[in-house]
Amino acid sequence: MKEEFNKLIEKLKSERDEINLKIHLASMDAKTEFEEAEKKWLQVKAKAAEITDDAVGTSEELIAKAKVVGEELKETYNRIANRLSK
Repeated sequence: MKEEFNKLIEKLKSERDEINLKIHLASMDAKTEFEEAEKKWLQVKAKAAEITDDAVGTSEELIAKAKVVGEELKETYNRIANRLSK
């Protein structure tokens, strides 16, 4: 019985270590992806400032491009959030 319990403990320890490693790797991936998303965020903020500045003429093309980058950023944030919630 004691030997059986020790095997269970070893199996639990092994599973725990594996899960802990996966969490660590997932969070590293999420961090890397978030850092890349930050670059896009800065672009979106800059474009938003241009678009909302009445002194600067903005074209529909500029607004459309900014929206595309914004949508890509939204998808990236969703992927990161989903990865972190698992």
